[in-house]
Amino acid sequence: MSSIWNVAMLIIALVVVRISHWLHRWSNPKCNGKLPPGAMGFPIIGETVDFLKPCGFNDIPTFVKKRMIRYGLLFRTNIFGSKTVVSTDPDVINQIFRQENTSFGLGYPDILVKVFGKDNLFLKEVFIHKYLQKITMQIIGSEGLKQTMIGNMDKATRGHFRSKASQGSFNVRKEVENLIVAYMTPKLITLIKVLKSRGEAIQVMKDVPSMRKESREKQEDFLNTMLEELEKEGSIFDQGSATNLIFLLAFVAREGTSSCTALAVKFISKDPKVLAELKREHKAIVDNRKYKKAGVSWEEYTHNMIFTNMVINESLRLSNTTPLLFRKALHDVEIKGYTIPASWIVAVAPSAVHYDPTNYENPFEFNPWRWEGKEMTRGSKTFMAFGSGVRLCVGAEFARLQMAIFLHHLVAYYDFSVVQDSEITRSPFLQFTKDLLINISQSPTK
Repeated sequence: MSSIWNVAMLIIALVVVRISHWLHRWSNPKCNGKLPPGAMGFPIIGETVDFLKPCGFNDIPTFVKKRMIRYGLLFRTNIFGSKTVVSTDPDVINQIFRQENTSFGLGYPDILVKVFGKDNLFLKEVFIHKYLQKITMQIIGSEGLKQTMIGNMDKATRGHFRSKASQGSFNVRKEVENLIVAYMTPKLITLIKVLKSRGEAIQVMKDVPSMRKESREKQEDFLNTMLEELEKEGSIFDQGSATNLIFLLAFVAREGTSSCTALAVKFISKDPKVLAELKREHKAIVDNRKYKKAGVSWEEYTHNMIFTNMVINESLRLSNTTPLLFRKALHDVEIKGYTIPASWIVAVAPSAVHYDPTNYENPFEFNPWRWEGKEMTRGSKTFMAFGSGVRLCVGAEFARLQMAIFLHHLVAYYDFSVVQDSEITRSPFLQFTKDLLINISQSPTK
């Protein structure tokens, strides 16, 4: 009996040693240099649960803030099943973006790769950012926006405001979503009605390409561009990835822009000085038009909406709709005395930069005038609402233009009041627990 007991105790001891060894290896990953400080959390799940905990809107996400205080501006963790280094240091972030495609490349946490599939085109480095910019130029590139999209945006926005003026309160975020869908759907796929669900959208996008290929029918829409790409020798697209791109354009344009617009209106509603300056700027734009019923022109947007763009930048800075921007180390990289091992995920935290008092005085205050005289249309070391570097979001100009046109019609032709203020948390993405509801009425001077 004693021998059986001894064997059992030996087995238990071996298991404990084995588990202890595994836990030690988990907590202390191999590295050819010195890893940034931090912790890897629990086995398998890492610190993902902590990362997903909700936090308030006007602050650096709690997950990041706690670790900045404990470990500094560069720390290691494990989230979504991947060994990750998080940077909140503007100099390090700038270095990461400047070394795109040499030391850092496109990369996502393991769980996202599993969800979307390792063969998904959009998770592969071969899907070159410049190529994406090229094929989307006609719809969301500057030239496409200037030639056709600005007119569609203006007409849709004008019509939506007119319809809402006599209908009582409305949800700003939902209304922006609706108007984007209204004018984007025909640009993506001509003669298709507004799609009411993701399932319906996917089915239509599967059926229409085949029908159009068979009929050889040409339409001036993005689907036609994608069909031409499919027919090119060596195309990186197949029908599935082409469908994914069309749906992705519709989804990203709608979701991000609507949230940022709602936040801009929220901030403006609480600051009479900002609202007065916006009204002054847009009244001057309308008064200077030769034809008073004309819509917003590209010239007006680029040259006469200076303060409007300051409001947009400040709203984007405070909104931080993207909690982390992901990259992957292509080889061991030395940064500030630490080593980021090859294949580790590198996550950039824009909010930590946007809320840093050394970058922005009184960083939690809505102050559009802080942008006076500054570059406002591209990313920088201290402003990365749309990312930065060679992978600056291809929809950045689209979002800015839609926000500008919405604000133009809101303040130039209407007075508005907030019926229900929005309540927002981060978990880690923006979550509207209460939507912003407003009433509008025709301005007495118009």
